[in-house]
Amino acid sequence: MPAPSRSAVEMCCSHGRKRGLLRAVNESTAASAERLTPKIEIEQQVMFFDTDCAGVVHNLAYLRMIETARTLLAEQLGLGMVEMAGRGIYPVLLRTEADYLRPAKLSDRLIIRGRMNRIERARFWCEFEVVRPADGILMVACRQSLALIKLPEGKPLRLPEDWGTRFAHLRGQK
Repeated sequence: MPAPSRSAVEMCCSHGRKRGLLRAVNESTAASAERLTPKIEIEQQVMFFDTDCAGVVHNLAYLRMIETARTLLAEQLGLGMVEMAGRGIYPVLLRTEADYLRPAKLSDRLIIRGRMNRIERARFWCEFEVVRPADGILMVACRQSLALIKLPEGKPLRLPEDWGTRFAHLRGQK
């Protein structure tokens, strides 16, 4: 059997388009979705109150840093602190999964990066990482699931309708 021609090899078998074009379209779509994904990055320095007697950051301090990033990320979603208090709608934490990979120490500067990474009907997931920029080491990887509730009733709410459109690329992702 003769070898396929160069033009046949470059063509996508199911759509008749050139593979390079499909790759560019897929990369463009992924880049576009990434720009739409709510993200936050903050820097914090490890203080005395973040550490134990050995000068190592304790796990609760990491969660406080992540909560600060999550609160600022919520502002991008239309859930600013003042707006939440006025409407009585708050994101509540349902689950936290954290992997403590390396210890940070007193005076380390840390970067906390967060992003929304999945939405469902009534809950959403965010991922966070704590990195020491001096050496690029990942200190903590964290994943949290949240839901919206109406207070003071404590009534669970569906996510805002516009999230389904704005963040369609995050629906059902793992």
